[in-house]
Amino acid sequence: MAAIATPNYARMQSRILIVSPDPGFRRQLLSNPLYAEAHGDEAVGGAHALSKLAEGLYESVLLDRNLPDLDAGEVAAMIHSRFPQVDVEIVESTGAGASVVPMEEKKVPEERRVVQLRVQSREKSAAAGAGLSPMAADTLPGMIGASRGVQQVYRLARMVAPRDTTVLVTGETGTGKELVAQAIHELSHRSKQPFVVVNCAAIPESLLESELFGHARGAFTGAVQSRLGRIHVAHGGTLFLDEIGELPLSMQAKLLRFLQDGEVQRLGSSDVYKVDVRVVCATNAKLLELVNEKRFRMDLFYRLAVFPIRILPLRERTADIPALAEHFLKKLSEEAEVPPKYFSDAALNYLQQHSWPGNVRELQHAMERAFILAGSEAQLGAEHFQASQEDALREI
Repeated sequence: MAAIATPNYARMQSRILIVSPDPGFRRQLLSNPLYAEAHGDEAVGGAHALSKLAEGLYESVLLDRNLPDLDAGEVAAMIHSRFPQVDVEIVESTGAGASVVPMEEKKVPEERRVVQLRVQSREKSAAAGAGLSPMAADTLPGMIGASRGVQQVYRLARMVAPRDTTVLVTGETGTGKELVAQAIHELSHRSKQPFVVVNCAAIPESLLESELFGHARGAFTGAVQSRLGRIHVAHGGTLFLDEIGELPLSMQAKLLRFLQDGEVQRLGSSDVYKVDVRVVCATNAKLLELVNEKRFRMDLFYRLAVFPIRILPLRERTADIPALAEHFLKKLSEEAEVPPKYFSDAALNYLQQHSWPGNVRELQHAMERAFILAGSEAQLGAEHFQASQEDALREI
């Protein structure tokens, strides 16, 4: 068996995730005596690894340098940011049956080197304890917030925007998934081209194929003229598929084929068109659960989840609430053409203590109701929000 350099993070009884598209390479690592007592899991690519890390607890990740979907360095950075407790080592095979060489020990240019992630994790934890915000990122167009959770969204979106990589944005309803998709489009080289939105949950299944792929004249009753589908309309730009978890199984195979071939065939026509479209999807559903329930195709999931971005619910980033509330209040004052209103301390305390199950959208609506209830008063108090939130909803 090939010799394997001993990684500095090895734990004899740890949970290790081996990430490589090569099953022989994965088996070689798992069969090494160093990991004889370890519980080893496998992933075939970067997106698969991130999904597994979100599902279970791992102490270590061995990351093949040659991934099929994402750059290994980017995956390592994402793991470091999202799972700082996990040690990451990038490894590579130098040929069939050759030794596995940890990247820190290999002579590579400095910018390609993955350095001391465990030390960085400790530094990040120390910064968090001090109330600091490491690696602050520029905001995204249309988004507000400075919490660590939202800064991670900013970083990932700016990292992937210049590429044509397929992006999957996940998060609860009202967290701002479409804003992230729009920002990725605006920061890309496609920004001057169309940004086409399709809500997969809002279009009847019988019409969805025609909406996405278009139809020829006479393709079905009522098709009095030919029509281009949304995919074709998005040519050169970005197609945003919202609520992708609601896509019927009958359409999932057709969407998968388009993603693989980049070709569109209109309903009722034999003509095939090559289309250049960047795809961004969003969902509030747990797609892996839908995969396990046979309600979503596994191959489509991995095709869509090449670069996942998760938006935290507002209750997990309460530090962003004052800035969001101030933004909405300023906008409401300007629209009403009145002097700027302000919050009482009690109002701000209420806003930060509320759980906001509807997330940013609920906060925006609560701000509008409280603004109206405040009338000519310059100050918004907790009573305006309590009345707008609780009394009104109790009557529904």
